[in-house]
Amino acid sequence: MRADPIGFACGAALGFLGDRVLGDPRRGHPVAAFGRAALSVEQRLWRDHRGRGALHTLVCAGGAVAGAALLARTVRASRSRTAEVALTAAATWAVLGGTSLGREARAIGGALAAGDVEVARERLPHLCGRDPQALDGQQIARAVVESVAENTSDAVVGALVWGALGGVPGLVGFRAVNTLDAMVGHKSPRYRRFGWASARLDDVAGWPGARLTAALAVLAGPDPRGAWRVARRDASRHPSPNAGPVEAAFAGALGVRLGGTLAYAGRTEHRPVLGAENRPVVSADIERAVRLSRRVSLLALGTAVAARTVGSLLMTARRSR
Repeated sequence: MRADPIGFACGAALGFLGDRVLGDPRRGHPVAAFGRAALSVEQRLWRDHRGRGALHTLVCAGGAVAGAALLARTVRASRSRTAEVALTAAATWAVLGGTSLGREARAIGGALAAGDVEVARERLPHLCGRDPQALDGQQIARAVVESVAENTSDAVVGALVWGALGGVPGLVGFRAVNTLDAMVGHKSPRYRRFGWASARLDDVAGWPGARLTAALAVLAGPDPRGAWRVARRDASRHPSPNAGPVEAAFAGALGVRLGGTLAYAGRTEHRPVLGAENRPVVSADIERAVRLSRRVSLLALGTAVAARTVGSLLMTARRSR
């Protein structure tokens, strides 16, 4: 019995709604459990070597996909649409993070609006890995808008794309790869070689979601022409192949300037400016970015459901010939 597109559509919609209403639990989140398991595997496999890192990625991401595929196959064999909807809904809710993203961004925006830069600095590490002590209020606001843009792709759209392509295993696999990249995919001395495979796999997995996010930001943003102009001109200037299109599209859609100097723990990066002709980010732009993120996420859900349905119809038509 093949996956039911109606089951996927209902499950994905319910999971999306669950994330919108409930957000991430403070304890017992499945992604956190995966992170603990991946850390345990890392402690056993770590060597300053790319091959060991590739094995770590294979064991963790491959294990997650295999487990999800076995569970999905078992549910399909039961021929219960209710069970399939429930599994898809649970997986979708577990892998999406749009509501928590918006909550964290708004909390920082509220602190900045109240003039409390210290509180904003304290909360910024919940959203991104930059050194908050090196940032003033305007730089914090810019960091938040950039994080909202990038994580709209990583925490919502990318997962929905892979759900449309691969069902529950696609949802779980994308979140596993993205989590591994966050854990070991950065260029610190410990992970420069060990995390290489996770970082490259995340680039591949994130490619379609990032392009869809950028396209939907152009369509859903307040300035479609500006979004298209900046995305087309500046996306390739960003060092990340996936963050570039997304951040450039958000910069153009919101009419703000993103990029420039970034401070991380122990290092500074000087990135190209995206939307150089636009004004600097202010705290009020955080709310605008969150609203754009929500519109993009909702459109991505509709796109994923439509793509899954059309794909199923095409397969049925091909088999009937």
